[in-house]
Amino acid sequence: MTLDLFAGPGGWSHALNVLGVRDVGLEWDEWACKTRAAAGQLTPRTDVALYPVWPFLGRTVGLIASPPCQAWSMAGRRLGLVDQPLVHQAVSDLAQGRDTRENLLAACRDERSLLAAEPMRYLHALNTVGEPEWVALEEVPDVLPLWRQYAATLRRWGFSVWTGILNAADYGVPQTRRRAILLASRVRTAEPPTPTHAQVAEPESLFGPGRARWVSMAEALGWGATDRPVPTVCAGGGPGGGPEPFPSGSRKTLSDARTRGTWTPRSDTNAVPASQRSGKTARHDTLDNRPPGDAAPALAPDALHWAWSLRSNNQANATVRPLWEPAGTLFFGHRANECTWVADTTSMEGEQQPVPDPIRITAREAGILQSFPADYPWQGNKGQQFSQIGNAVPPRLAAHLLAPHLNKPVNPEDFALAA
Repeated sequence: MTLDLFAGPGGWSHALNVLGVRDVGLEWDEWACKTRAAAGQLTPRTDVALYPVWPFLGRTVGLIASPPCQAWSMAGRRLGLVDQPLVHQAVSDLAQGRDTRENLLAACRDERSLLAAEPMRYLHALNTVGEPEWVALEEVPDVLPLWRQYAATLRRWGFSVWTGILNAADYGVPQTRRRAILLASRVRTAEPPTPTHAQVAEPESLFGPGRARWVSMAEALGWGATDRPVPTVCAGGGPGGGPEPFPSGSRKTLSDARTRGTWTPRSDTNAVPASQRSGKTARHDTLDNRPPGDAAPALAPDALHWAWSLRSNNQANATVRPLWEPAGTLFFGHRANECTWVADTTSMEGEQQPVPDPIRITAREAGILQSFPADYPWQGNKGQQFSQIGNAVPPRLAAHLLAPHLNKPVNPEDFALAA
């Protein structure tokens, strides 16, 4: 079997299912377990820190773990950094078969910090029977030193190991989510998967096809149509653009029509970012460094009413990205409903219109931006759904990490986003 610790709502599991493999996921959160059940995933609801390892001995081919990141994440108090020496000590002790977790836990500032040491408890026990064949660990970037400690132990046990930081956008996820990754194998050289996407599209060369451009939020969500490539609100147009779905002048919200339209890339050279028109400076953190002639789609000035951007939270330093870019890292949890679509007033060309209010992102939209299917069966109320989505591993990234271990190809069509 493939064992998935801290399985969450099924980011790794969905990737495995697409690749034709089933896993067993251990998870404590009630609503994540219900989401997994609705998605047809096998999940004993349990505390990973208390569950015994012996049921998996002699049966485990692969081990996956994404320990809870709240103690380390920039979205929280980051007490995991304070507790880091204690976590390193726990990993060192568990790697030698000594369980000192109780004493170390009493000294932790955040009790969740020590969960990052739990994979080593399972790995030590499994190693006594020559298992698993491969390992994949994922966490926020600040956990990379801990993964390097894991790597040193795994190498002593005969594994080939790679650790590093990967950007989910480089693998077709419409989000620039950076994560610390550990990949290990007893039977092959561990190395990161070859990126399939880049910030700027790459041309074909003698060495093969170039990488595609990062997937934008508009493309992933299916927003954009024939003659109105930018969402409008005041005149009634929805985020999909195209013919107005409401009578002209009616005051509708973005959510009233956010599912309309299909993505139609535009390559006309007249389409330029708002920050480059009339000398205006955009308020969002633009990543645009495209060469002339590779202009961003969906920004034709003659059709522009409002350019929409996604704000990742309500903090002053929140990442704000326009629709024609990938989202920034989505943070939820206690700020579940504060990830919002905001109108970019710098896109106006002297027009006087009421500025639309920010509009909260939906769980469906957030899931798509994590590369889950549009119809993924999220369970619970809005806050519970957003919490699951924000903590999940993007399935498309997970597939690229796991495919080499399973000798399976990744078919991008299997991870289509907007319905």
